[in-house]
Amino acid sequence: MSEHTLATNGPVLIIGTGLLGTSIALALRSGGVEVYLRDASPTAGRLAQDLGAGTLIAQDDPCSPRLVIVSTPPDVADVCVVDALLRYPQAVVTDVASVKSAVCDGVFDEAKRRGADIPSRYVGSHPMAGRERSGAGAADADLFYGRPWVIVPNRYSTPDAVMEIRSLAVDLGAFPIEMDARTHDQSVALISHVPQLVSSMLAARLVDAPLSALSLSGQGLRDTTRIAASDPRLWTAILAGNAGPVVEVLREIRGDLDDLIEHLDAAAQRGPLEGGSVGAVHRVMDLGNRGVARIPGKHGGAPTRYAVLDVFVPDTAGSLGRLFTELGEIGVNIEDLSLEHSAGAQMGVARISLDPSILASTVKQLEERGWNTGSGD
Repeated sequence: MSEHTLATNGPVLIIGTGLLGTSIALALRSGGVEVYLRDASPTAGRLAQDLGAGTLIAQDDPCSPRLVIVSTPPDVADVCVVDALLRYPQAVVTDVASVKSAVCDGVFDEAKRRGADIPSRYVGSHPMAGRERSGAGAADADLFYGRPWVIVPNRYSTPDAVMEIRSLAVDLGAFPIEMDARTHDQSVALISHVPQLVSSMLAARLVDAPLSALSLSGQGLRDTTRIAASDPRLWTAILAGNAGPVVEVLREIRGDLDDLIEHLDAAAQRGPLEGGSVGAVHRVMDLGNRGVARIPGKHGGAPTRYAVLDVFVPDTAGSLGRLFTELGEIGVNIEDLSLEHSAGAQMGVARISLDPSILASTVKQLEERGWNTGSGD
């Protein structure tokens, strides 16, 4: 993120210096905002500070933030929010947990238990950004650029408090979307939480897989299991906090899976053209095609169909960098990129998504520069 003037005024206190908290802090610091950091783990907090995310303070150190961002796991976020509301009576407080109903309900229950009438300065939120790696070491100031940032006011949230969180989202390059907590939780169950479980369950089948099978692994397996490397402790808290909506989606998947198993089992017993297996498999694949086509394109825009160009890249130092440089010289805007590398191969494949109108000219110019695109006669 390039340095620019932000609407968010400091100081900002960030409680929790994991991936999201540290990424937010780095983005705010790049815009000149004063940031304080606090974490239950001194080591985690020190790492975030050393990365330039802000000034680490202890819980009892004096601080007068205008905005407090709670970036802790969802199972402790409610207590942290109420602590912040009580400790900093002038501050707007948000949390960035990936479940909202449980946290919001917990904030109200905790405030009532402690005799505090304070939720008007609290606005829940959830930046829809992340990666399979966790912790401050994986943080990136540009993590939120072009991503949705869901804002979840409660019934007492003031307009000024809501605007503060909207400004934060825009400052960090995200686009704010307002939702109620239930709609948010149902949405993330479908597009985030269940995909995590499906990826993890698929990857779990590999634990006892023979090496002869694993040696055949290609990019398809890597794509579908990438997020299975996510932090189990964090995801246990997330999924427990959104159990109801997650179960609803899992039941739908189980119904589709049971139907597919029934038809494929019939085919296995009576032959591939018996038992309705052809139609059952086609239905699954066709619905999958239709679902993928509905996924929004870049920056939340309409789905866009790009041409995909495969370029063979030697497994030598500097080869990939040279490819990027020459694509820039040609004037190609890379819309998306993936790298495939089979075990034991001395060459990888860069799969480049680009505007279909420039595909032919790009192939021609790359091959003139000595690149192999696999499109020759």
